[in-house]
Amino acid sequence: MAAAKIRSELRFILNGQDVTLRDVAPDHTLLDWLRLSRSLKGTKEGCAEGDCGACTVLVGRLTPQGGLVYEGVNACIRFMGSLDGCHVVTVEHLAGSGDKLHPVQQAMVDYHGSQCGFCTPGFVMSLYALWMQTPNPSDEQIEVALQGNLCRCTGYEPILRAARAISEYGGTDKDPLLVERTTMIARLKALRDGARVEIGEGKQRFIVPANLDDFAAVLEASPTATVVAGSTDVGLWVTKHMRDISPVVFIAGLDELKSLSVKDGVVTIGAGVTYTEAFATLAQHIPALGPLINRIGGQQVRNMGTIGGNIANGSPIGDTPPALIALASRLTLRKGAERRTISLQDFFIAYGKQDRQPGEFVEAVHVPVPPAAEKFAVYKVTKRRDEDITATLGAFRLTLAADGTVSAITIAYGGMAATPKRAFAVEKALVGQPWTEATVEAAMEKYAEDYAPLTDMRATAEYRALVAKNLLLRFYMETTSSETPAQVSRYEAA
Repeated sequence: MAAAKIRSELRFILNGQDVTLRDVAPDHTLLDWLRLSRSLKGTKEGCAEGDCGACTVLVGRLTPQGGLVYEGVNACIRFMGSLDGCHVVTVEHLAGSGDKLHPVQQAMVDYHGSQCGFCTPGFVMSLYALWMQTPNPSDEQIEVALQGNLCRCTGYEPILRAARAISEYGGTDKDPLLVERTTMIARLKALRDGARVEIGEGKQRFIVPANLDDFAAVLEASPTATVVAGSTDVGLWVTKHMRDISPVVFIAGLDELKSLSVKDGVVTIGAGVTYTEAFATLAQHIPALGPLINRIGGQQVRNMGTIGGNIANGSPIGDTPPALIALASRLTLRKGAERRTISLQDFFIAYGKQDRQPGEFVEAVHVPVPPAAEKFAVYKVTKRRDEDITATLGAFRLTLAADGTVSAITIAYGGMAATPKRAFAVEKALVGQPWTEATVEAAMEKYAEDYAPLTDMRATAEYRALVAKNLLLRFYMETTSSETPAQVSRYEAA
């Protein structure tokens, strides 16, 4: 394979302006650049960790199918290096060149959706993204779109009233992003020159690979580089922990990692597929995963974060690994031109350590769809229902024999050990036994053999141990209720 040509500048579009940057650091955030370098002060800094939504902007990108998608993202944890070939839209762009407010802005004014105003630009941008995709959203769609936006003085009801009323103001014929769509697609395609981007030297170097093969070659040559997809975790390494992440390889723009397919009862998800992109397919084929994904961060986080990244970072409280382990998922790992496939549960070795060789990366995850007769559920326990980090998460997959005994059961937890981990002793106590409350309560005593949870700011060890047991009991009760579907798909309480 011929080496990719190299470009030493970052190219993207800001509102309506072409931007070319040669001097930009690997850890330079979009928020800082907008406010300090471009004096676009409408984008605010609140939490600096992707929780409050005050920094929400839209990022438009071409999809592998050739369409243009705009999504709300957290500028505070979005790095500049991830923007090559994208269209960044700030709140200043909404009114275009006219002298009237955009319908989203006008609705917020008329329905008293703003008081101090600090959070308002973020709410406006989130509602703007929703309005473009769904002009007449339901209350549930509005609430999901605003999960990642916090307000502490207005109260949410006026904002919800504004959201319901946006389309009454019309404006689609003059909306800048809708009017400019054809032209913007052509401009973004023109930025795609097939080159690798390399900027900086030594510890201040970052790379945007030209394609998947180029990424494999880059990482094999620089195995200690920090790989950044959605930056929903790595962003906090910089903003909260002041960690040095250089050199960096940005992979969010690699179309080859965006593959999503269903074949022979297996959902194959490319490592670069975001939670938002995976939602519809997973919710359709494995209903219990829909509510789980909708409780991972806010919409901005789900637009950026990837399932592959959630697996690759090996966090003991990652939300997707326990569920995927319970589903007997497998990983494809790649190093250079070589690939290998392993069981997901074998990928996690110890805290901060995974079965990944230097220069090797997660390329895809393969998730078997459970048969309709199997019972599968996932329960996430947090201090607040939405946009919160997991204290304990349990995933359960059960097969019953014709006589009502447990033919097979897989139980996996997050937040209970140094890695996502199966409850082998509990499983052993259940297999071959009748699926009854007495059996379940007896098996609950085996949890101490599987887990020794820690106490931290999210929960005490005693609380986690008790919750883990109770989640098994809950699973039993729901799977024996005639009113509960085999694969639980309703919204779960925290």
